[in-house]
Amino acid sequence: MPKSYIDGKTVLVTGGTGSFGSHFVRTLLKSHKPKKVVIFSRDELKQSQLAQEIGEDPRIRFLLGDIRDLARLQRAFHGIDIVIHAAALKQVPTLEYNPFEAVQTNIIGAENVINAAIDQNVERVVALSTDKAVNPVNLYGATKLCFEKLFVAGNSYAGGTKTRFSVVRYGNVVGSRGSVVPLFKEKRNSGTLPITDERMTRFWITLDQGVDTVLFALTNMHGGEIFVPKIPSMRIMDLAKALAPKCKINVIGSRPGEKIHEVLLTEEESARAVDSGRYFVVKPLFHWWEDSNWRAGKSLPKDFRYSSDINDQWLKPEEILEMAGA
Repeated sequence: MPKSYIDGKTVLVTGGTGSFGSHFVRTLLKSHKPKKVVIFSRDELKQSQLAQEIGEDPRIRFLLGDIRDLARLQRAFHGIDIVIHAAALKQVPTLEYNPFEAVQTNIIGAENVINAAIDQNVERVVALSTDKAVNPVNLYGATKLCFEKLFVAGNSYAGGTKTRFSVVRYGNVVGSRGSVVPLFKEKRNSGTLPITDERMTRFWITLDQGVDTVLFALTNMHGGEIFVPKIPSMRIMDLAKALAPKCKINVIGSRPGEKIHEVLLTEEESARAVDSGRYFVVKPLFHWWEDSNWRAGKSLPKDFRYSSDINDQWLKPEEILEMAGA
């Protein structure tokens, strides 16, 4: 097994019992050689369930805490080399109704992670963002836009310390909590699937691809980049037909804060982004940043826009079924 950046390091995952966090932890334990993996989350039941699933492993630690609590983060980050920041509130309709809670976790929590990482001399922090941060139309997306800005600028706050921050931004994760896939699987026995808009398209990524993106960013980051994986698009009607071909479609209208299509890279961002092969890398504008890691990357065409409705990769029905585990 080739040596990875994580080998011999102590890694902490905020939101470590969530869909991504728990999958990331399993991957580290199976395919890498971390010195220690710390799972930081606020749900004691999920921690207990994950501990039972993983079994005895001397490398694992579980810490209860909330990223809203800076003092707890300061203690949790002591002796940590790498932080993967996956904790967030992300249910769009719920956050439209509870906006202050979204701000407390997704924005103030991000500030706390940045300050604790700098104060505790964490080497690298990779923070997970979403396509909804691009040209946001809902509160969740707006908080994630602020979140991205905070983590990129966190490198300025770090100054001459060793702490560096980067962001990964990707689309909907297949089968994650809140995903439409479990909903369609549940509803198909009723004979009718609810669709908000028949025109809707989305970027789709598996948990494995999400983990790969984070590991790529962690290994290759200089600090301040936003990493965007090249992933396929999916039409919501294709998903419905693949999962439940005999079901009728009930168009119920868009939910509060919902887009018809999603964007992962805007025309403005593409002017300072490069194509590194499997990923687009958005470089920061700050004067302190050096882009020696990315000078070999290809510049993007003028006014390039990476949107789910004009993607050059589209999932076929059989691919949708395979990804959805149907």
